Amino acid sequence: ITLDREYSLTWQSGFAGLAWNKERVPNGLRTIDDLWAPELKGKVVVLSEMRDTIGCIMLSQGVDISQPFTDEQFTAALNVLQAQVDSGQVKQVKGNSYKEDLINGQAYAAIGWSGDIFQINAEEGDQWGFALPETGGTLWSDNLLIPSTATNKAGAEALMDYYYRPDVAALVAAYVNYVCPVQGAQAEMEKIDPALAASEWIFPTEAILNNAQVFRPLTPEEQSEYSEAFGRVIQG
Repeated sequence: ITLDREYSLTWQSGFAGLAWNKERVPNGLRTIDDLWAPELKGKVVVLSEMRDTIGCIMLSQGVDISQPFTDEQFTAALNVLQAQVDSGQVKQVKGNSYKEDLINGQAYAAIGWSGDIFQINAEEGDQWGFALPETGGTLWSDNLLIPSTATNKAGAEALMDYYYRPDVAALVAAYVNYVCPVQGAQAEMEKIDPALAASEWIFPTEAILNNAQVFRPLTPEEQSEYSEAFGRVIQG
């Protein structure tokens, strides 16, 4: 990805943070350590995306994940997850299917993605809360990319331009409930759904953005080593 985004545009962004069943966890969650409360044993699910789950734990340990950190700092966070998996505190480590555990009551709390929680609230009734941990959550982005071997670069650019029309971007954001990257989309969203236009999770405030960090790029060696270590923990 070039810095001037000659071949890429941000598609959607989102946050990983704390999610909870408001009936089962009436006081909500404020910190990662709140997930390890005895009353939640066996009722916690976390994401299978290493950068989000381990990133949130590292942030809770005071590590700036946007800056260079050490293998030891990564391992310290991994050890926390290992202990919670081994003890049965964490029921499962899942991809998007963690939403089903929340919906069917198998899980009361999670490290989850912002847009997912708002989607299930819309579909199942407003049963879940979401917040960034006090020590910070993660911010990620999915991107639209044009491969260097693309035979129809102009067509790809036209499609990307289409999705960057504020009216179209607002429609997409209203459907997915993730962070919209397009300037002008918030005004268009007001015509569709004023409540969503006011959502600080779709159009985040500076305070929220300041409480989220992007997990730093990993070297190929780190990516391999960290992914393998994380995989050993989540696969048992």
